[in-house]
Amino acid sequence: MLPGCAAVGPNYVRPRMEPPPQYRFAGDQAQAESLADAPWWQVFADPMLQALVREAIANNLDLRAAVARVEQARAQAGIAKSFLYPQVDATADYAVRQHFGGSEDEDVHHGGTYGFQLSWELDLFGRLRREKEAAYARLLATDQGRRGVLVTLVADAASTYFLLRELDLELDIARRTLRVNDETVTYFQNRLDGGVSNRLELDRIRANRAVTAAAIPDLERQIAVAENALSLLLGRPPGAIARGLVDPEPVEPPDIPPGLPAALLERRPDVIQAEQFLVAANADVGAAKALFFPTISLTGFLGGLSGDLVTLLGGSGGVWSISPGLLQPVFQGGRLRRNLEAARASFDEAVAQYQKAALNGYREVADALVTIAKLSSIRLERQTGVVALQDASDLSRARYESGLASYIEILTADQQLFEQELLLAQTRGEEFRARSELYRALGGGWQP
Repeated sequence: MLPGCAAVGPNYVRPRMEPPPQYRFAGDQAQAESLADAPWWQVFADPMLQALVREAIANNLDLRAAVARVEQARAQAGIAKSFLYPQVDATADYAVRQHFGGSEDEDVHHGGTYGFQLSWELDLFGRLRREKEAAYARLLATDQGRRGVLVTLVADAASTYFLLRELDLELDIARRTLRVNDETVTYFQNRLDGGVSNRLELDRIRANRAVTAAAIPDLERQIAVAENALSLLLGRPPGAIARGLVDPEPVEPPDIPPGLPAALLERRPDVIQAEQFLVAANADVGAAKALFFPTISLTGFLGGLSGDLVTLLGGSGGVWSISPGLLQPVFQGGRLRRNLEAARASFDEAVAQYQKAALNGYREVADALVTIAKLSSIRLERQTGVVALQDASDLSRARYESGLASYIEILTADQQLFEQELLLAQTRGEEFRARSELYRALGGGWQP
Protein backbone atom coordinates (compact mmCIF):
# COMPACT_ATOMS: atom_id res chain seq x y z
CA MET A 1 0.00 0.00 0.00
CA LEU A 2 2.94 2.39 0.56
CA PRO A 3 3.52 3.37 -3.11
CA GLY A 4 -0.16 4.20 -3.42
CA CYS A 5 -0.08 6.83 -0.69
CA ALA A 6 -0.27 10.37 -2.08
CA ALA A 7 2.35 12.81 -0.84
CA VAL A 8 1.11 15.77 1.17
CA GLY A 9 1.31 19.16 -0.53
CA PRO A 10 0.60 20.56 -4.00
CA ASN A 11 2.08 19.01 -7.11
CA TYR A 12 4.11 21.41 -9.21
CA VAL A 13 2.35 23.39 -11.94
CA ARG A 14 4.32 25.89 -14.03
CA PRO A 15 3.16 29.48 -13.37
CA ARG A 16 1.18 31.03 -16.17
CA MET A 17 3.42 33.09 -18.42
CA GLU A 18 2.40 35.29 -21.33
CA PRO A 19 5.44 35.58 -23.61
CA PRO A 20 5.23 38.26 -26.31
CA PRO A 21 4.41 36.97 -29.81
CA GLN A 22 7.85 38.07 -31.01
CA TYR A 23 10.89 39.90 -29.71
CA ARG A 24 10.94 43.65 -29.90
CA PHE A 25 13.07 44.87 -32.86
CA ALA A 26 12.94 41.37 -34.38
CA GLY A 27 11.27 42.60 -37.56
CA ASP A 28 7.82 42.07 -38.97
CA GLN A 29 7.88 38.30 -39.38
CA ALA A 30 8.19 35.90 -36.45
CA GLN A 31 10.53 32.98 -37.20
CA ALA A 32 10.68 29.64 -35.46
CA GLU A 33 14.33 29.24 -36.51
CA SER A 34 16.77 30.66 -33.98
CA LEU A 35 20.46 31.46 -33.93
CA ALA A 36 20.69 29.57 -30.64
CA ASP A 37 19.84 26.32 -32.42
CA ALA A 38 23.23 26.41 -34.16
CA PRO A 39 26.33 25.18 -32.32
CA TRP A 40 28.84 27.86 -31.48
CA TRP A 41 31.45 26.59 -33.98
CA GLN A 42 29.02 27.32 -36.81
CA VAL A 43 28.13 30.78 -35.52
CA PHE A 44 31.74 31.80 -34.88
CA ALA A 45 33.44 30.57 -38.04
CA ASP A 46 36.91 31.97 -37.25
CA PRO A 47 39.25 28.93 -36.78
CA MET A 48 41.42 30.79 -34.26
CA LEU A 49 38.36 31.77 -32.22
CA GLN A 50 37.11 28.18 -32.33
CA ALA A 51 40.44 26.95 -30.96
CA LEU A 52 40.29 29.50 -28.13
CA VAL A 53 36.71 28.53 -27.23
CA ARG A 54 37.63 24.84 -27.12
CA GLU A 55 40.57 25.63 -24.86
CA ALA A 56 38.33 27.70 -22.61
CA ILE A 57 35.77 24.90 -22.33
CA ALA A 58 38.53 22.44 -21.45
CA ASN A 59 40.41 24.58 -18.92
CA ASN A 60 38.17 27.36 -17.55
CA LEU A 61 38.16 27.31 -13.76
CA ASP A 62 34.65 28.74 -13.34
CA LEU A 63 33.31 25.92 -15.50
CA ARG A 64 35.32 23.39 -13.51
CA ALA A 65 33.83 24.77 -10.29
CA ALA A 66 30.32 24.58 -11.81
CA VAL A 67 30.88 20.91 -12.68
CA ALA A 68 31.96 20.26 -9.09
CA ARG A 69 28.78 21.94 -7.84
CA VAL A 70 26.74 19.58 -10.02
CA GLU A 71 28.54 16.58 -8.51
CA GLN A 72 27.87 17.93 -5.04
CA ALA A 73 24.17 18.40 -5.81
CA ARG A 74 24.02 14.88 -7.29
CA ALA A 75 25.44 13.47 -4.05
CA GLN A 76 22.93 15.49 -2.00
CA ALA A 77 20.09 14.11 -4.12
CA GLY A 78 21.38 10.59 -3.49
CA ILE A 79 21.42 11.26 0.24
CA ALA A 80 17.80 12.48 0.14
CA LYS A 81 16.76 9.37 -1.77
CA SER A 82 18.51 7.05 0.69
CA PHE A 83 16.08 8.00 3.49
CA LEU A 84 13.28 6.24 1.61
CA TYR A 85 14.95 2.86 2.25
CA PRO A 86 15.49 0.91 5.46
CA GLN A 87 18.71 1.50 7.32
CA VAL A 88 20.52 -1.71 8.33
CA ASP A 89 23.50 -1.60 10.72
CA ALA A 90 25.69 -4.38 12.01
CA THR A 91 26.06 -4.24 15.77
CA ALA A 92 27.95 -6.17 18.41
CA ASP A 93 28.67 -5.66 22.09
CA TYR A 94 30.39 -7.61 24.81
CA ALA A 95 30.04 -7.16 28.56
CA VAL A 96 31.72 -8.50 31.67
CA ARG A 97 29.72 -8.43 34.93
CA GLN A 98 30.92 -9.28 38.40
CA HIS A 99 28.62 -9.98 41.33
CA PHE A 100 29.96 -9.54 44.84
CA GLY A 101 28.39 -11.86 47.41
CA GLY A 102 28.86 -12.20 51.14
CA SER A 103 31.59 -14.81 50.69
CA GLU A 104 35.08 -14.58 49.32
CA ASP A 105 33.95 -16.13 46.02
CA GLU A 106 33.09 -13.70 43.27
CA ASP A 107 30.71 -14.37 40.37
CA VAL A 108 31.99 -13.14 36.96
CA HIS A 109 29.62 -13.32 33.95
CA HIS A 110 30.68 -12.88 30.31
CA GLY A 111 28.21 -12.29 27.52
CA GLY A 112 27.36 -10.30 24.43
CA THR A 113 25.01 -9.81 21.54
CA TYR A 114 25.68 -9.52 17.83
CA GLY A 115 23.52 -9.15 14.76
CA PHE A 116 21.80 -6.65 12.49
CA GLN A 117 19.69 -3.69 13.53
CA LEU A 118 17.04 -2.25 11.20
CA SER A 119 15.36 1.16 11.31
CA TRP A 120 12.87 2.41 8.74
CA GLU A 121 10.62 5.46 8.62
CA LEU A 122 7.44 4.60 6.72
CA ASP A 123 6.80 7.56 4.42
CA LEU A 124 3.01 7.37 4.56
CA PHE A 125 2.51 11.11 4.15
CA GLY A 126 5.23 11.78 1.60
CA ARG A 127 7.65 13.97 3.56
CA LEU A 128 10.70 11.99 2.45
CA ARG A 129 9.44 11.85 -1.13
CA ARG A 130 8.97 15.61 -1.19
CA GLU A 131 12.47 16.11 0.20
CA LYS A 132 13.85 13.82 -2.52
CA GLU A 133 11.86 15.74 -5.14
CA ALA A 134 13.33 19.02 -3.87
CA ALA A 135 16.86 17.62 -3.88
CA TYR A 136 16.56 16.35 -7.45
CA ALA A 137 15.11 19.68 -8.59
CA ARG A 138 18.10 21.45 -7.04
CA LEU A 139 20.37 19.01 -8.86
CA LEU A 140 18.73 19.95 -12.17
CA ALA A 141 18.97 23.63 -11.26
CA THR A 142 22.67 23.25 -10.51
CA ASP A 143 23.20 21.52 -13.85
CA GLN A 144 21.46 24.42 -15.57
CA GLY A 145 23.78 26.71 -13.65
CA ARG A 146 26.67 24.79 -15.21
CA ARG A 147 25.10 25.30 -18.62
CA GLY A 148 24.73 28.99 -17.86
CA VAL A 149 28.44 29.20 -17.06
CA LEU A 150 29.20 27.45 -20.35
CA VAL A 151 26.97 29.78 -22.37
CA THR A 152 28.55 32.83 -20.73
CA LEU A 153 32.04 31.40 -21.21
CA VAL A 154 31.56 30.92 -24.96
CA ALA A 155 30.10 34.42 -25.32
CA ASP A 156 32.80 36.04 -23.16
CA ALA A 157 35.59 34.30 -25.03
CA ALA A 158 34.12 35.39 -28.38
CA SER A 159 33.45 38.93 -27.17
CA THR A 160 36.99 39.35 -25.80
CA TYR A 161 38.44 37.92 -29.01
CA PHE A 162 36.41 40.40 -31.08
CA LEU A 163 37.60 43.20 -28.80
CA LEU A 164 41.20 42.15 -29.45
CA ARG A 165 40.62 42.16 -33.21
CA GLU A 166 39.06 45.61 -32.93
CA LEU A 167 42.02 46.93 -30.93
CA ASP A 168 44.43 45.32 -33.40
CA LEU A 169 42.73 47.20 -36.21
CA GLU A 170 42.80 50.47 -34.27
CA LEU A 171 46.50 49.97 -33.55
CA ASP A 172 47.15 49.30 -37.23
CA ILE A 173 45.28 52.49 -38.14
CA ALA A 174 47.26 54.48 -35.56
CA ARG A 175 50.61 53.18 -36.81
CA ARG A 176 49.65 53.80 -40.43
CA THR A 177 48.49 57.32 -39.59
CA LEU A 178 51.69 57.94 -37.63
CA ARG A 179 53.74 57.08 -40.72
CA VAL A 180 51.71 59.61 -42.72
CA ASN A 181 52.22 62.17 -39.95
CA ASP A 182 55.97 61.52 -39.99
CA GLU A 183 56.05 62.10 -43.73
CA THR A 184 54.11 65.32 -43.25
CA VAL A 185 56.50 66.51 -40.52
CA THR A 186 59.47 65.76 -42.80
CA TYR A 187 57.79 67.59 -45.67
CA PHE A 188 57.18 70.76 -43.64
CA GLN A 189 60.62 70.55 -42.03
CA ASN A 190 62.17 70.57 -45.48
CA ARG A 191 60.02 73.53 -46.49
CA LEU A 192 61.09 75.37 -43.35
CA ASP A 193 64.74 74.62 -44.07
CA GLY A 194 64.25 75.89 -47.62
CA GLY A 195 62.69 79.11 -46.38
CA VAL A 196 59.26 78.56 -47.94
CA SER A 197 57.40 77.73 -44.72
CA ASN A 198 57.29 78.94 -41.12
CA ARG A 199 57.74 77.40 -37.69
CA LEU A 200 54.03 77.79 -36.80
CA GLU A 201 53.06 75.34 -39.55
CA LEU A 202 55.71 72.86 -38.43
CA ASP A 203 54.73 73.11 -34.74
CA ARG A 204 51.06 72.46 -35.51
CA ILE A 205 51.95 69.46 -37.66
CA ARG A 206 54.25 68.08 -34.94
CA ALA A 207 51.52 68.51 -32.30
CA ASN A 208 49.11 66.56 -34.50
CA ARG A 209 51.74 63.83 -34.90
CA ALA A 210 52.16 63.67 -31.10
CA VAL A 211 48.41 63.05 -30.64
CA THR A 212 48.60 60.08 -32.99
CA ALA A 213 51.76 58.75 -31.35
CA ALA A 214 50.20 58.96 -27.87
CA ALA A 215 47.29 56.77 -29.00
CA ILE A 216 49.61 53.86 -29.79
CA PRO A 217 50.82 53.00 -26.25
CA ASP A 218 47.28 53.39 -24.93
CA LEU A 219 45.98 50.91 -27.51
CA GLU A 220 48.88 48.55 -26.66
CA ARG A 221 47.85 48.79 -23.00
CA GLN A 222 44.22 47.94 -23.83
CA ILE A 223 45.39 44.99 -25.92
CA ALA A 224 47.51 43.64 -23.06
CA VAL A 225 44.60 43.98 -20.60
CA ALA A 226 42.23 42.18 -23.00
CA GLU A 227 44.80 39.41 -23.56
CA ASN A 228 45.13 38.97 -19.81
CA ALA A 229 41.35 38.75 -19.45
CA LEU A 230 41.12 36.14 -22.20
CA SER A 231 44.03 34.21 -20.67
CA LEU A 232 42.03 33.93 -17.43
CA LEU A 233 39.05 32.55 -19.37
CA LEU A 234 41.43 30.03 -20.95
CA GLY A 235 42.71 28.91 -17.55
CA ARG A 236 46.28 29.97 -18.24
CA PRO A 237 48.66 32.66 -16.88
CA PRO A 238 48.58 36.11 -18.53
CA GLY A 239 50.19 36.01 -21.93
CA ALA A 240 49.87 36.81 -25.61
CA ILE A 241 46.91 35.48 -27.59
CA ALA A 242 47.55 34.24 -31.14
CA ARG A 243 44.98 35.67 -33.54
CA GLY A 244 46.50 36.11 -36.99
CA LEU A 245 46.91 39.17 -39.18
CA VAL A 246 44.80 42.29 -39.02
CA ASP A 247 41.87 42.25 -41.44
CA PRO A 248 41.03 45.86 -42.43
CA GLU A 249 37.76 44.71 -44.00
CA PRO A 250 36.33 41.95 -41.76
CA VAL A 251 33.50 39.87 -43.15
CA GLU A 252 30.16 41.16 -41.95
CA PRO A 253 28.31 38.71 -39.70
CA PRO A 254 25.24 37.06 -41.25
CA ASP A 255 21.69 38.01 -40.40
CA ILE A 256 20.51 36.47 -37.17
CA PRO A 257 17.02 35.00 -36.67
CA PRO A 258 16.22 35.27 -32.96
CA GLY A 259 13.38 32.73 -32.99
CA LEU A 260 10.20 32.88 -30.89
CA PRO A 261 10.06 34.23 -27.31
CA ALA A 262 8.12 31.20 -26.08
CA ALA A 263 11.11 28.98 -26.87
CA LEU A 264 13.30 31.06 -24.57
CA LEU A 265 11.65 29.46 -21.51
CA GLU A 266 12.95 26.08 -22.66
CA ARG A 267 16.38 27.23 -23.85
CA ARG A 268 17.94 29.82 -21.55
CA PRO A 269 19.79 28.11 -18.68
CA ASP A 270 19.03 30.81 -16.12
CA VAL A 271 15.28 30.60 -16.84
CA ILE A 272 15.29 26.79 -16.57
CA GLN A 273 17.41 27.02 -13.43
CA ALA A 274 14.93 29.45 -11.85
CA GLU A 275 12.08 27.05 -12.68
CA GLN A 276 13.89 24.11 -11.08
CA PHE A 277 14.41 26.16 -7.93
CA LEU A 278 10.67 26.83 -8.07
CA VAL A 279 10.00 23.07 -8.30
CA ALA A 280 12.22 22.55 -5.26
CA ALA A 281 10.43 25.29 -3.31
CA ASN A 282 7.07 23.72 -4.17
CA ALA A 283 8.30 20.35 -2.86
CA ASP A 284 9.58 22.04 0.31
CA VAL A 285 6.02 23.25 0.98
CA GLY A 286 4.81 19.62 0.82
CA ALA A 287 7.59 18.47 3.15
CA ALA A 288 6.70 21.24 5.63
CA LYS A 289 3.02 20.17 5.56
CA ALA A 290 3.94 16.55 6.15
CA LEU A 291 5.61 17.47 9.46
CA PHE A 292 2.10 18.00 10.92
CA PHE A 293 1.30 14.30 10.43
CA PRO A 294 2.49 11.32 12.47
CA THR A 295 5.92 9.84 11.93
CA ILE A 296 5.68 6.07 11.78
CA SER A 297 8.88 4.11 12.17
CA LEU A 298 9.85 0.47 12.35
CA THR A 299 12.87 -0.86 14.21
CA GLY A 300 14.06 -4.42 14.48
CA PHE A 301 16.95 -6.61 15.52
CA LEU A 302 18.14 -10.00 14.37
CA GLY A 303 21.21 -11.61 15.88
CA GLY A 304 22.65 -13.94 18.47
CA LEU A 305 23.77 -14.18 22.08
CA SER A 306 27.03 -15.41 23.45
CA GLY A 307 28.51 -16.30 26.82
CA ASP A 308 26.49 -16.52 30.02
CA LEU A 309 23.55 -14.59 28.49
CA VAL A 310 22.48 -17.76 26.69
CA THR A 311 22.19 -19.63 29.97
CA LEU A 312 20.67 -16.64 31.76
CA LEU A 313 17.89 -16.19 29.18
CA GLY A 314 17.46 -19.91 28.58
CA GLY A 315 17.69 -19.40 24.80
CA SER A 316 19.56 -21.18 22.10
CA GLY A 317 21.81 -18.23 21.29
CA GLY A 318 19.55 -16.44 18.75
CA VAL A 319 17.25 -13.45 19.24
CA TRP A 320 15.03 -11.20 17.13
CA SER A 321 12.76 -8.27 17.86
CA ILE A 322 10.54 -5.83 15.97
CA SER A 323 9.13 -2.58 17.31
CA PRO A 324 6.78 -0.27 15.39
CA GLY A 325 6.54 3.29 16.73
CA LEU A 326 4.47 6.41 16.15
CA LEU A 327 5.30 10.03 16.94
CA GLN A 328 2.57 12.66 16.59
CA PRO A 329 3.53 16.32 17.17
CA VAL A 330 1.14 17.89 19.69
CA PHE A 331 2.67 21.16 20.86
CA GLN A 332 5.89 22.73 19.58
CA GLY A 333 5.32 26.41 20.21
CA GLY A 334 4.13 27.09 16.65
CA ARG A 335 7.39 25.91 15.11
CA LEU A 336 5.74 23.69 12.49
CA ARG A 337 3.30 26.39 11.42
CA ARG A 338 6.05 28.96 11.13
CA ASN A 339 8.12 26.47 9.16
CA LEU A 340 5.23 26.03 6.71
CA GLU A 341 4.82 29.80 6.41
CA ALA A 342 8.52 30.15 5.64
CA ALA A 343 8.30 27.43 2.97
CA ARG A 344 5.32 29.15 1.32
CA ALA A 345 7.14 32.49 1.37
CA SER A 346 10.17 30.85 -0.26
CA PHE A 347 7.86 29.46 -2.93
CA ASP A 348 6.42 32.93 -3.60
CA GLU A 349 9.95 34.29 -3.89
CA ALA A 350 10.88 31.53 -6.34
CA VAL A 351 7.81 32.35 -8.48
CA ALA A 352 8.89 35.99 -8.67
CA GLN A 353 12.48 35.02 -9.51
CA TYR A 354 11.30 32.70 -12.29
CA GLN A 355 9.08 35.37 -13.82
CA LYS A 356 11.87 37.94 -13.53
CA ALA A 357 14.35 35.57 -15.25
CA ALA A 358 11.96 35.15 -18.17
CA LEU A 359 11.32 38.90 -18.51
CA ASN A 360 15.03 39.62 -18.24
CA GLY A 361 15.65 37.13 -21.04
CA TYR A 362 13.19 38.93 -23.30
CA ARG A 363 14.83 42.25 -22.41
CA GLU A 364 18.38 41.07 -23.14
CA VAL A 365 17.37 39.67 -26.54
CA ALA A 366 15.56 42.90 -27.45
CA ASP A 367 18.57 44.97 -26.31
CA ALA A 368 20.92 42.90 -28.46
CA LEU A 369 18.62 43.11 -31.49
CA VAL A 370 18.27 46.90 -31.37
CA THR A 371 22.02 47.26 -30.75
CA ILE A 372 22.82 45.16 -33.82
CA ALA A 373 20.34 47.06 -36.00
CA LYS A 374 21.52 50.52 -34.97
CA LEU A 375 25.23 49.64 -35.09
CA SER A 376 24.74 48.45 -38.66
CA SER A 377 23.32 51.86 -39.61
CA ILE A 378 26.14 53.64 -37.78
CA ARG A 379 28.76 51.50 -39.53
CA LEU A 380 27.40 52.34 -42.98
CA GLU A 381 27.47 56.07 -42.22
CA ARG A 382 30.99 55.91 -40.82
CA GLN A 383 32.20 53.94 -43.84
CA THR A 384 30.86 56.77 -46.02
CA GLY A 385 32.62 59.30 -43.80
CA VAL A 386 35.97 57.48 -44.01
CA VAL A 387 35.83 57.34 -47.82
CA ALA A 388 35.00 61.07 -47.99
CA LEU A 389 37.76 62.04 -45.54
CA GLN A 390 40.35 59.94 -47.37
CA ASP A 391 39.50 61.88 -50.51
CA ALA A 392 39.59 65.15 -48.57
CA SER A 393 43.05 64.33 -47.22
CA ASP A 394 44.42 63.69 -50.70
CA LEU A 395 42.78 66.84 -52.10
CA SER A 396 44.09 69.03 -49.28
CA ARG A 397 47.67 68.03 -50.06
CA ALA A 398 47.19 68.66 -53.77
CA ARG A 399 45.62 72.06 -53.08
CA TYR A 400 48.41 73.01 -50.68
CA GLU A 401 51.14 72.14 -53.18
CA SER A 402 49.40 74.23 -55.84
CA GLY A 403 49.03 77.15 -53.45
CA LEU A 404 45.22 77.00 -53.28
CA ALA A 405 44.95 76.05 -49.59
CA SER A 406 46.76 76.46 -46.28
CA TYR A 407 48.34 73.79 -44.12
CA ILE A 408 45.26 73.98 -41.86
CA GLU A 409 43.31 71.98 -44.44
CA ILE A 410 45.89 69.17 -44.33
CA LEU A 411 45.95 69.23 -40.53
CA THR A 412 42.16 69.16 -40.22
CA ALA A 413 41.70 66.43 -42.82
CA ASP A 414 44.33 64.19 -41.21
CA GLN A 415 42.86 64.63 -37.73
CA GLN A 416 39.30 63.94 -38.86
CA LEU A 417 40.32 60.92 -40.95
CA PHE A 418 42.20 59.36 -38.03
CA GLU A 419 39.27 59.85 -35.65
CA GLN A 420 36.74 58.54 -38.15
CA GLU A 421 38.79 55.43 -38.93
CA LEU A 422 39.07 54.64 -35.22
CA LEU A 423 35.31 55.11 -34.77
CA LEU A 424 34.62 52.80 -37.73
CA ALA A 425 36.87 50.11 -36.23
CA GLN A 426 35.12 50.48 -32.87
CA THR A 427 31.69 50.19 -34.48
CA ARG A 428 32.68 47.02 -36.32
CA GLY A 429 34.00 45.51 -33.10
CA GLU A 430 30.86 46.47 -31.19
CA GLU A 431 28.72 44.90 -33.91
CA PHE A 432 30.54 41.58 -33.64
CA ARG A 433 30.33 41.66 -29.84
CA ALA A 434 26.62 42.46 -30.01
CA ARG A 435 26.09 39.30 -32.06
CA SER A 436 27.94 37.20 -29.51
CA GLU A 437 25.79 38.83 -26.82
CA LEU A 438 22.63 37.93 -28.74
CA TYR A 439 23.85 34.33 -28.99
CA ARG A 440 24.29 34.29 -25.21
CA ALA A 441 20.95 36.01 -24.56
CA LEU A 442 19.17 33.38 -26.65
CA GLY A 443 20.75 30.57 -24.61
CA GLY A 444 23.00 29.28 -27.38
CA GLY A 445 26.49 27.88 -27.08
CA TRP A 446 25.73 24.94 -24.80
CA GLN A 447 25.99 22.19 -27.43
CA PRO A 448 28.91 19.81 -26.75
